[in-house]
Amino acid sequence: MYLLDSNVFIGAHQFHYSFDFHPGFWDWLIQTNLEGKVFSIEKVYEEISQQEDQLYEWAQNRKGEFFLENPPDIDGHLKHVTDCVNRGNYKPTAIEEFLKSADYYLIGYALFSDFRIVTHEVPRSRKGRIKIPSVCQVLGVECITPFDMLRQENARFVLDPLQ
Repeated sequence: MYLLDSNVFIGAHQFHYSFDFHPGFWDWLIQTNLEGKVFSIEKVYEEISQQEDQLYEWAQNRKGEFFLENPPDIDGHLKHVTDCVNRGNYKPTAIEEFLKSADYYLIGYALFSDFRIVTHEVPRSRKGRIKIPSVCQVLGVECITPFDMLRQENARFVLDPLQ
């Protein structure tokens, strides 16, 4: 199962799979969510809902089923994420920013429920910014790109030649 980062939704909306020319991507997300394969979390919903646009409307219509709430017993897993970034070679401001972000909760949820995280981020060893793949690598959480997810799930966006 997959947990999508905010940048997957934002990148799709603004660039790769805009609603106006690629509705198949959004239909695929809905379908695979109904199949119990693709989700995100409430904190990601909050991030992508900061601007009232078509993405906000899409997310708002799926808030209950697509964007999962943190389970009450996730705190131990979040502590693992906190310990990981505190042991890393990061600036205190980077740690503070990360611990307030959806990324922190996304990784904690993935640890809790054994999800793969889907993000456009790539690992970097910068002290000033903590990246999801870097933390996932240390914690043993699988982290892949949206394109890898689409390939793994054999997603196909094919025009119907009969139309």
